[in-house]
Amino acid sequence: MPKFIGRKRELTRLKALLNKKKAHLIILKGRRRIGKSRLLKEFGKVIGHVHVFTGLAPDKDITAKQQREEFARQLGVEFGLRGLKTEDWGDLFWHLAEQVKTGRVLVVLDEVSWMAQDDPTFLPKLKVAWESYFMTNSELILALCSSISMWIDENILSSTGFVGRQSLTMTLKELRLDECGEFWDGIGSQVSAQEKLLTLAVTGGVPRYLEEIDPQLSAEQNIKALCFSPEGILLHEFNQIFSDLFGAKQALYRNICESLAYGPADAQTVFERTGMKGSGDDYQCLQNLTLSGFISRDYSWHIRSGEIAKIAWYRLSDNYCRFYLKYILPSRERIELDSYSETGLVTLSGWSTIAGLQMENLILNNRALIQAELGISQQEIICDNPYTQRATKARKGCQIDYLIQTRFNTLYVCELKYSKDPVSGQVIDEVKQKIAALGVKSNFSVRPVLIHCNSVSEAVLESGFFAKIIDFAALV
Repeated sequence: MPKFIGRKRELTRLKALLNKKKAHLIILKGRRRIGKSRLLKEFGKVIGHVHVFTGLAPDKDITAKQQREEFARQLGVEFGLRGLKTEDWGDLFWHLAEQVKTGRVLVVLDEVSWMAQDDPTFLPKLKVAWESYFMTNSELILALCSSISMWIDENILSSTGFVGRQSLTMTLKELRLDECGEFWDGIGSQVSAQEKLLTLAVTGGVPRYLEEIDPQLSAEQNIKALCFSPEGILLHEFNQIFSDLFGAKQALYRNICESLAYGPADAQTVFERTGMKGSGDDYQCLQNLTLSGFISRDYSWHIRSGEIAKIAWYRLSDNYCRFYLKYILPSRERIELDSYSETGLVTLSGWSTIAGLQMENLILNNRALIQAELGISQQEIICDNPYTQRATKARKGCQIDYLIQTRFNTLYVCELKYSKDPVSGQVIDEVKQKIAALGVKSNFSVRPVLIHCNSVSEAVLESGFFAKIIDFAALV
């Protein structure tokens, strides 16, 4: 099994449960491949005994009966049980509870939404089993995991049957940038930060993808192996995860993501691009993609009042999905013919531009590191997001890569630059124009910030214009 990396905060929260001598029901959600079951297995090392049961991936031919049969099969393998009846979830949960009724133990129902597929009795009988059987062991922890976050929200967190019963709910995000650097352990000092960043711009901080990195290969070689070879795991990953998560509606969710692959958009623009009508169900699709971790809803706000504006911009925030839709998918037929085996990525059309856009996404997904570099605490921040100001008769429009507004009337105008060459002095004029377009009053302080991934020119350094220049590569 690969080395376990990161998740120190999450492990600390899980270990804290052991301080109370009572049974715990915990909820763990997050996108596919984010490391939910891996985290719990690591936690299981502390507990001593861990039993993991996984639902069958949804398919049109998979029935509720087959889900019960598979659970019974896993139960039999785990505890040496034979001849289990599979007609009733209540019986299966009782058999499981009998095996874990004493001692410190962790039971994991992984992809619990799959287990419950097409069976309205699953959750009510799980609730009964929890209260009647599992809770009698004061050292037991039952973990419910799902990649379908909206299912957890609707059926567990908002269900009257489970409200108030869970001890802990966690949503796993991508690994932080500084944690991702550990995947190059052993030869990390021989690999430049820029090369690590280029790989991360494609994979994001998704542990399963990072485990496939060969530290001995260059970033370009790793990306080619993962994305641009017929057997590359990231060539087929997109279709797999969307099929697993969204089933018959995968085409609809895919269309939404494709509409955002070329830039953020408000809901109405997304509906126009996809031919959706803007119904309540359509808005729910956007919400589901947000909860699943594939897109982000970036709120804009009124600077003078700090109030959230009505309009919000949806952004394809998952780096892998963005890279797949913009760069892998258009070339998929050629990739399957192995046409890129002798081609360098830098020779491909628009590679530098794509890499830059991917890097911007990576920076936004690691904004906490930027805030730390600026010495800003979460308690100080009123709003922070990419900021879009639409043009009106009274003001010019502008787009700020990342804007932070604090309670002390300070605006940090962050410009993100990715280039193989040093950032030139032209960036100063660009940021000055954006600040002027904001038209903020004199009671606000404005601090321009430059975030780069390579180096900056002497002209930029000597100008003294930027309040802070952050080398993002140094944070890996």
